[in-house]
Amino acid sequence: MCGIAGILGRIDDGNREALRRMAAAMAHRGPDGEHFWVGKPDKDGFGCLLAHRRLSILDLSTAADQPMTDPVGGQTIIFNGEIYNFRQLRDALRDRGQSFQSTGDTAVMLRALALDGPDAVASFRGMFAFALWDEKTRGLTIARDPLGIKPLYICANADNSPGASWSLIFASEVRSILASGLLPKPRLNPAAVASFVWNGFVMGPGTIIAGVEQVRPAEVRTYDGRGNSQSTRFYWSLAEREEPQSMDDAAVREALDESVRLHLVSDVPLGVFLSSGVDSTAVANLAQKSCDIPINTFTLAFEDPQLNEGAHAARIAAAIGSRHREVLLTESDFVSSIEPALESLDQPTFDGINSYVMSKAVRAAGLKVALVGTGGDELFGGYRTFRDLPPLLSFIRRTPFLPDPLKAGAARLFATLLHRASGGAVGRVGPQTRWAKLSDMFLRGDDLIGLYQLSYALFLPDFQSALLEKSLAKRADFADCPAPSCPGSLVDGLPRSMYERLSQETQGHAVLSAISVLEQRCFLGERLLRDSDAASMAVSLEMRLPLVDQVLVEQVNRVGENRRYQPIGRKALLRKIGLRGLDPRLFQRPKSGFVLPFDRWIRQSLGRAMDQTMRDPALATAIGLNPRSVERLWDTFHSGSPGMYWSRVWAIYVLIRWCHRHGVLL
Repeated sequence: MCGIAGILGRIDDGNREALRRMAAAMAHRGPDGEHFWVGKPDKDGFGCLLAHRRLSILDLSTAADQPMTDPVGGQTIIFNGEIYNFRQLRDALRDRGQSFQSTGDTAVMLRALALDGPDAVASFRGMFAFALWDEKTRGLTIARDPLGIKPLYICANADNSPGASWSLIFASEVRSILASGLLPKPRLNPAAVASFVWNGFVMGPGTIIAGVEQVRPAEVRTYDGRGNSQSTRFYWSLAEREEPQSMDDAAVREALDESVRLHLVSDVPLGVFLSSGVDSTAVANLAQKSCDIPINTFTLAFEDPQLNEGAHAARIAAAIGSRHREVLLTESDFVSSIEPALESLDQPTFDGINSYVMSKAVRAAGLKVALVGTGGDELFGGYRTFRDLPPLLSFIRRTPFLPDPLKAGAARLFATLLHRASGGAVGRVGPQTRWAKLSDMFLRGDDLIGLYQLSYALFLPDFQSALLEKSLAKRADFADCPAPSCPGSLVDGLPRSMYERLSQETQGHAVLSAISVLEQRCFLGERLLRDSDAASMAVSLEMRLPLVDQVLVEQVNRVGENRRYQPIGRKALLRKIGLRGLDPRLFQRPKSGFVLPFDRWIRQSLGRAMDQTMRDPALATAIGLNPRSVERLWDTFHSGSPGMYWSRVWAIYVLIRWCHRHGVLL
């Protein structure tokens, strides 16, 4: 687990210093080592410069240092992540006559790529982002893991004149690219602001910075030595699925057991974050069954008894047989650490603070690796979308004789009456809840992607438009926008390329499995994984996700919908396999996620600092937000208006703060 950075450009002191700044900006990702590699320049002085920050997890010796050059093929790699099946791959390579000096996974990955080229990527099981430079062909290959656990960002130089000093830069973090100093005046991406206002985070492949994009999950790109794109392709897709109902429980159990077992491979101490829910308990339970000694488990506890899961987690840990630790987080503890928590965000997002707090506690206990249960809801149907969207879609399809505007009007009237009956004040921002979105949902017809996006939208489309300054819309690209309701080059909050990929990957799926694809690509891939990576690596902790594994996903996709999802929300198949040996009564209580008491904290201690930001017109205008709408949103939240949740005001606060903190403005 590490941080990587590179430049295709002139081999000169300017780019060497730029690379050092990029590496220094990611010191938190790799405190155990910093190394650089510079290739040979071509006749024009261009070449490849690579940097690596190391967090030592496998093969703690210097033999595993990066950048690593293959002694046979001469290729040089920088790699962030873990290849969990590296031992199997190493055995296969040894059968082909290969030998290795390092006992870690990097040498195996490098040799496989040296022998088989980009085709080898499909054989890697794990989380990874890498860049491989071939000195002989003077070509660069970069790739990400299938589900997008490990990030990789890239920026092409807009100046392609002969005198340009660089053509391509890439790194594990957006902030590392900013730190390079090679972007003379970084600018805010207008479409990203619109995406944030819809989603609460920036949906890829774009980023908050104009001109900086993320390499997409399961994508392999190749470039020549001058940074010209040679090829782009996907080596794995959620659309590729076996015939359903051909996977029995024993096979799913084997796949899940194997995934957890592989994720336990480490040369340093590791633990499991135990939130007392089904997902994290399944990971902890299976991890303990794979070990001969007690594993380490951790739970965060709160002073608020309504949010405190500590007692439940302790009982579960005792049943599992783990060595358990409870860490109490008080309001004063959190408020005192809010600045470093916000600093951990690589891009603005309304989420991520939870992961930072948990990661900090685990790292403080002396562990460098933590397993988490993220991914179970997406894979086995635990979210409300699995319950709410199918009947809505069914109703829309069964009532084609009712015009969509008529249904939308009736829903809007119902929402207005309900808002007034619950004490909502006229003139405030109306509820931004799912039932308030029904009228807009009816206007989407049977477009599942549009319905899904609306269900998760932070704000109703009308208030999204009110939040965005007209000047921002003018700077966004409307060239391929099909309707006025999609700001910038977005379709229902999604970049067009993302919308098209989701359409392709959900085509032919039944409704529930299509929702699973959307959850894995959007909520998980673009929000949870990205935020978890940034937050955990901010404290130099490797976070592993056994339920986010391409082989496990492939196997579960072969299970019929009834066995996989029914009853909706219960994740019965995961319970049956992952919780075996545990008393079911431990889980006979309402579902509760790992949440921080933000609502109360914002109304009290955090609110004072937020108030200055939310009421400053200049701060909002500089990033394309309408200051009057921002202040109205803040006043509505403080009035206690029904349907106005803390996440709405927190998202806007974080967006304003991040952009000004990093000097990224329109």
